Amino acid sequence: MKRVVVTGLGAITPIGNDVRTTWDNLIAGKSGIDLIKSFDTSQHTVKIAGEIKDFQPETRIEPKSLKRLDRCVQLSLWATIEAVEDAKLDFNVCDKSRVGVIIGSGIGGLATWEREHTKFIERGPSKVSPFLIPMMIPDMTSGYIAIYYNLGGPNYSTVSACASGAHAIGDAFRAIRNGDADIMISGGAEASVTPFALAGFSNMRALSRRNDDPQKASRPFDKARDGFVLAEGAATLILEEMEMAKKRGAKIYGEIVGFGATGDGYHITAPAPEGEGARRAMARAIQEAGCKVGDIDYLNTHGTSTELNDKYEMVATKNLFADHSKTLLINATKSMIGHTLGAAGAIEAFVVLYSIEHGLVHKTINLDDPIDEAAGLDIVISEPRKVTINYALSNSLGFGGHNATLCYKSYSG
Repeated sequence: MKRVVVTGLGAITPIGNDVRTTWDNLIAGKSGIDLIKSFDTSQHTVKIAGEIKDFQPETRIEPKSLKRLDRCVQLSLWATIEAVEDAKLDFNVCDKSRVGVIIGSGIGGLATWEREHTKFIERGPSKVSPFLIPMMIPDMTSGYIAIYYNLGGPNYSTVSACASGAHAIGDAFRAIRNGDADIMISGGAEASVTPFALAGFSNMRALSRRNDDPQKASRPFDKARDGFVLAEGAATLILEEMEMAKKRGAKIYGEIVGFGATGDGYHITAPAPEGEGARRAMARAIQEAGCKVGDIDYLNTHGTSTELNDKYEMVATKNLFADHSKTLLINATKSMIGHTLGAAGAIEAFVVLYSIEHGLVHKTINLDDPIDEAAGLDIVISEPRKVTINYALSNSLGFGGHNATLCYKSYSG
């Protein structure tokens, strides 16, 4: 089996339009949640979200192309360009047939769908854009990136709700490990802060209604949590076969060594009791990594700020790690960024890799009164924690019972 390393990172989130800014704001404990600015929320019960600020795609993407790309694809391409530049990749000296793209998106081009459906209802079928379908379908994130760089390797999108980005990275990891590709561009993207999505999530009572104090709304593992905060964003990782990366002198952030994917088979939105599916996903990732539960230094949780996810993710952690759960460092990135749905696993992947590189775990904000299930666990709360990380896990758990856990390892050659 080939070894797989990460050589490039790119991101755009509610707290930064690149990797470094996002990371610096995470370390500073800055929230990206605010009142929604992109549309009128006067008729909405929920009025807050994690929106990207000052996004000017024309500075990186050809303006002519933008008209044919949904915001979801724009965000994904933005993050990918940063990741490719960070990896210092020159595709002209690569075998492009062995460079692939797998990007996850839970919903895809929802803004385009909403806009064109309004035209359809108000003005008739002839007014619907001929670009509706390619702008709307989730797989266009991967498809357009492959077209942009003229790449011929494995190419598709993963759609598994909030686990989409993590599944994409896991599949890309296996494509290289099994010899199907040398380089994979992988990650997740979502642009679902739209009127329709906000109404849907709100009406199912999934969202926080803390409109009067947006920055305190996302509070994973806190007793006062009242739902997740919808957010948008994207992150892209460049995965490479280790020997190729070493040969070209690439900077290596870390190694992907395990991937666990399980299903609950239980409920359309609620996790399985005791977090049984999440526990098995973590266990499988650790098993594939060839390490033991006691070797894991850090867990970046799914941590959505919803009642059942937070409860059962903590139960699953205790059940799997037993006594080691008392010393395992735990945090929740969504406390500051909100929930970017299909992009979450990719954004949290870059956070884990930066944590490994910098020996620093960011704090979880808004955790004032931990839930009973978190008692005895070492959740990083007051200040970022300095620590040497050899192995780390990242969880992504999606509606429909989709569970994905990735295991990362510090690179030692």
